[in-house]
Amino acid sequence: MKKLRVGTRKSKLALVQTETVIAELKSLRPDLKFEIVPLSTLGDRIQSVALTHFGGKGAFVAELEEAMLKGDIDLAVHSAKDLPLSFPKGLDIIGVSKREDPRDVLVTRAGEALKEKAVIGTGSPRRKLQLEADTPYAARELRGNVNTRLGKLSAGEYDGLLLAAAGLKRLQADNLSEYDFKYLEPESFIPAAGQGIIAVEGRTEQALCDLLGSWSDKEAREAFEAEREVIKLLGADCTTPLGVYAEIEKENMTIHAIFGNGEKAIRIKRAGLSKDRIILAGEVTGELKRAILIQPE
Repeated sequence: MKKLRVGTRKSKLALVQTETVIAELKSLRPDLKFEIVPLSTLGDRIQSVALTHFGGKGAFVAELEEAMLKGDIDLAVHSAKDLPLSFPKGLDIIGVSKREDPRDVLVTRAGEALKEKAVIGTGSPRRKLQLEADTPYAARELRGNVNTRLGKLSAGEYDGLLLAAAGLKRLQADNLSEYDFKYLEPESFIPAAGQGIIAVEGRTEQALCDLLGSWSDKEAREAFEAEREVIKLLGADCTTPLGVYAEIEKENMTIHAIFGNGEKAIRIKRAGLSKDRIILAGEVTGELKRAILIQPE
């Protein structure tokens, strides 16, 4: 193994994340060479339609997985929150980065206060649920990369945007002085599973697993496993208004979850030990299901 071909989406953020992973891998294995292979995914090519209408999270990974299975690339770098729950035979998540800021951020034009019924851009059912449950604002569908979204905010098409703090920090988008930022604490405005984590998918070959295993962050991996277990047990997908965030302090874990049942937002919090994260995720899911059953129609 002298050279690794690393697949990525073509967006600026995806490329930045890939370069970050490669730089960290080089520090572990300076003898290895890396080649970035940018690929276009269905989710990148279709920007005018909500993801919930044409393929969901898989729309950002299928082409990369096909390239790995054909041997055209060895690894693929993803935003962990974009990953589906299952992978083709022979592929898996073989490493995750240390978690960047997991928060969502409300972005507005600098110096402009939001009025009641302000229009906030987001393509996420999870963000729409919490925005409309907890604020006097209204959500409207929005897709596109970070700079495209900021441009629409500047043009007055929206009064504000909801974005992932991690993406803004990694991207260091242009002209940020034009905007004000309100960071929303993850215990109250609950993020998507895996938000802030970069996941590396690869063929389950021993050499690749060993390399990415030595790079992978243990705490982020444990949090991500717990968060994905809640999604799996609920049978959720990208159309589900669901947020789940595992907060870790030493050996302890607290899972925060929110689920949309019609217009009602159901919140659950449960604490335990990180080593019991799968059991803890099951308890959170059980509580959510019970709460859903007793909600009035």
